[in-house]
Amino acid sequence: MVVETLPVNGIDICVETFGEPADPALLLIAGGASSMDWWEDEFCRRLAAGGRHVIRYDHRDTGRSTAFPPGAPPYSGADLAHDALGVLDGLGIHRAHVVGLSMGGALAQRIAVERPHRVLSLTLMSTTAISGADLDGDAASAAPEAIHDDPPAPEATAAALPPAEGTAPGDLTAPDWSDRKSAVRRMIKDIKDLGGLFTADEAHLRRLAERVYDRTEDMAATQQNHWLCPAGPPTRKPLCGISAPTLILHGTADPMFGAEHAHALAAEIPGSRLVWLEGVGHEFPPAAVWQQVIDEIIGHEPVRGRQPA
Repeated sequence: MVVETLPVNGIDICVETFGEPADPALLLIAGGASSMDWWEDEFCRRLAAGGRHVIRYDHRDTGRSTAFPPGAPPYSGADLAHDALGVLDGLGIHRAHVVGLSMGGALAQRIAVERPHRVLSLTLMSTTAISGADLDGDAASAAPEAIHDDPPAPEATAAALPPAEGTAPGDLTAPDWSDRKSAVRRMIKDIKDLGGLFTADEAHLRRLAERVYDRTEDMAATQQNHWLCPAGPPTRKPLCGISAPTLILHGTADPMFGAEHAHALAAEIPGSRLVWLEGVGHEFPPAAVWQQVIDEIIGHEPVRGRQPA
């Protein structure tokens, strides 16, 4: 593993890589309010063993990347997508296999429609489509199946998880994010609430949550700012224009984005392939399905006639 801090879009982004730089690059984009730690070390190692140069990074306001005051993020959802491209630029990588989960899946969609020449293949996990109906405003008032052109906060700031109970501004039940024990307890609860049959046990989740807490500059900023950032310049290009071969991985027990979201996403992207993860919730891949997920990602081959532009 190699850890470094890169200057990206006027901020610092913490990046970690696995495997051989000569192998094809694979960029992992985490969900909202999630540092790179949730892409577990062993999962990344196994991907690298499959012949990929694996890259994970801390979003701004997570982990060891630049943090801003909680409640007032000076950036947009579009900036979060540009950060992902900035990570590749900082590593001198022109094209990569892009894997995004939840909010990261929407950021990946944005990259694929706006910068198709940067994407070798696209894997979208536990997410929903960002284009289609031209909707604006707070996604909290929209129907769950609504599809968005651009990422209004909170949920559709790129098909992210909505704020967990207690993270929204003014919520009196919010934990004291500066208190390690309270913050860790809350992270574990949120993961369990959105998990499925194979979600890790509490001891494992505690180790992960403690690592996240110990690496994070400001947990309050992590838990609030991604949901509060404005949309930024909208993307008006339709998903049907995505040229990268696209794999959609979706849990059958996802309580946030039901099966209709996966089906709609597959219908939007020509030639995409939908694979169900039985018993998986709205979560980073649990260990029980790592092999399936890795096999699907590594075995994901370009479809004839759908090469990146």
